[in-house]
Amino acid sequence: MTTATETRVTTQVYRVYIKASPQAIWDAITKPEWTARYGYRGLTEYDLRPGGPYKALATEQMIAMGGPEVMVDGEVIEADPPHRLVQTWHALFDPETAAEAPQRLTWEIKEEEGGISRLTVTHELEGAPKTAAAVVGDFDLVSGGGGWSWILSDLKTLLETGSSAFD
Repeated sequence: MTTATETRVTTQVYRVYIKASPQAIWDAITKPEWTARYGYRGLTEYDLRPGGPYKALATEQMIAMGGPEVMVDGEVIEADPPHRLVQTWHALFDPETAAEAPQRLTWEIKEEEGGISRLTVTHELEGAPKTAAAVVGDFDLVSGGGGWSWILSDLKTLLETGSSAFD
C-alpha cells in the first residue's frame, strides 16, 4: 500500500504575482520584522553570505504546543539581492521531518511590467516525504500545515494591503 506522501513529486514549484517591488518581496522573505507579520509569523535569521546560517524560529504559541525553538534551519548557498536566494532548508517540526536530509530551496524574484513582481519558490524534496507532505499543505491549519501556498498567499496579501489575511 502506498501513501500520499510516497507518491508526491520530489520538486514542488510555487509561483505568485505580487504588486510590489522585488526589494519589498526580498525584505519580506529575509527580514524578521516582516516574517513576524505573515504565514506562521516566526522570526527568521539569515546571514546572506554563502555558507551563512538560516533559522526560522518558532513563535511562543508553537513552543507551547510542543514545537522546537528552531522550526527550520539551513545554510545560504547563493544570495543575489533582490532577485535570487538559494539555501538549504531542514524542517525540524518533529522527529520525522528532522530525520530527513536538508533540501534545497530557491526563491526567484523577477520584476514584471506595471509594478508587479513574480515570485517563484522551488523546493527540492528528494528523500523527504514527510516534509513534502507538510509544505504542500496536506495538514489542516489547526495542525500547523498550510504549506507554501498558504504562506505565499499571506505574503502577497500583506505586501498588497499592509495586513495579513489572518489579522
